[in-house]
Amino acid sequence: MIRLVAIDIDGTLLDSRWRLPARNRDAVLACAARGVEVALVTGRAYGFARPIVDLLPCPVTVIASNGALVRLSTGVTALRHTMPRAIARAVLAAGAAYRRNVALTFDRPRDGQMVFERVDRSDPVRLAYAERNIAYLSEVAPLESALTEDPLVVMFNGAVAAMRQLAALLRELPEAPAFSVNLTEYEDRDISFVDVLTAGCTKGATLAEWARRQGYARGEVMALGDNLNDVGMLEAAGLPVVMGNAVEALRARGWHITASNDEAGVADAIDRFVLTR
Repeated sequence: MIRLVAIDIDGTLLDSRWRLPARNRDAVLACAARGVEVALVTGRAYGFARPIVDLLPCPVTVIASNGALVRLSTGVTALRHTMPRAIARAVLAAGAAYRRNVALTFDRPRDGQMVFERVDRSDPVRLAYAERNIAYLSEVAPLESALTEDPLVVMFNGAVAAMRQLAALLRELPEAPAFSVNLTEYEDRDISFVDVLTAGCTKGATLAEWARRQGYARGEVMALGDNLNDVGMLEAAGLPVVMGNAVEALRARGWHITASNDEAGVADAIDRFVLTR
């Protein structure tokens, strides 16, 4: 019996236009009505995930920032995995050539959850993103001076090829044993995110930790995802389900494949593996 359903947000729960399909919403509500815990497990910072949570009028646990933070439905922090400031500084220094779009993420109530050195206002997409999330953003230069507390994530973003180069560079640093590198790619849009977290921190590790705390066996956990940063989460679940729109690296793993995010694949998987059982 499934007691915890872990769902990625972008490319999974939301369709390709970042909308919540009604069928997915209803399936999540049906899970909660049966006493099944629903967790949104996302690379988004908590404040950026909150608008999606607000669309779901039921208890929802949020595992945010690729596993660095767990907050309850009340907004209270239940788990937090921060990176030592000295390691964050070393990562920023090593990634100096990729500093155009880099940010620090913190566990804060509202202002300054994500700190940029400079928001790129010349890019309409980045500007719109900043304006939508203005309540959680701030700008501090140089970015190192924002490290007044240990951050959750050092986040870079850019073209896929450049971010692959950065990830390889970071993994060769002397400090590499002190951090983990999470890569999320959208090749069709040529954009990628490199999230650097404290050592051992991934979606999968935190999902497994949370399941143990809640008293769930691995076989009682179902996870749904679509991208490279979801691999650990899917491996941590007794029932991993891959979206039809997932990257090939996931679809080739031999896990269950549901419909795409534009076809409410989350609802199909919940109907099949949770509600009909």
